This record gives sequence, structure tokens and C-alpha cells, in this order.
Amino acid sequence: MLVENLTIRYTGLVRSITAAEALRHFSDLLDAVERGETVTIMRDNRPVAEIGPAHRRTGVDLRTALADTTPPDDRFAASIAEAMSMVTSALAH
Repeated sequence: MLVENLTIRYTGLVRSITAAEALRHFSDLLDAVERGETVTIMRDNRPVAEIGPAHRRTGVDLRTALADTTPPDDRFAASIAEAMSMVTSALAH
């Protein structure tokens, strides 16, 4: 539940809050976003950020996004393996 003294202005379906209020009541802000609300953060009466629910991604989403993509060739796999060996050897030193 939102704190009572939290000043939130509703403009259509999106609500707005000052940056200072967002900072003071960040946990409440995240609770509202988790419930599905989108909140615009205002600074000096102008919007600077919009916070909304995260889009949950699944393997199906990834498969759909990559459906028309040409699979990588053997050279790509070799390049990745080479890059990984450089990273792991650099970490070992």
C-alpha cells in the first residue's frame, strides 16, 4: 500500500511523482510498479524517466525472436571459443 503523504498525480493511465518523492518512497514505488502501474518520474516539472513493469521473457520469446535468423556457422563458434580462452587465461593471471 502506498504511503499516505506520497504525492502522486494521475494523468490519464500513467501516474507521475517527483524525483525526491520517488527517492524517499522507492519501495512503495516498486510495489506500485509490481502491481502493474507505470509511473513517470518528474524533475523540475518535466518528465525524466518512466518506470513500468518488467517484461518477463521466456525461451519461447527467444525462439520467436530468432525464428528468421540464420544459425551461426562453424567459424562463429570457433571465434567465440577463442574469445573465451582469452578471457579465462587473462583471469588466471
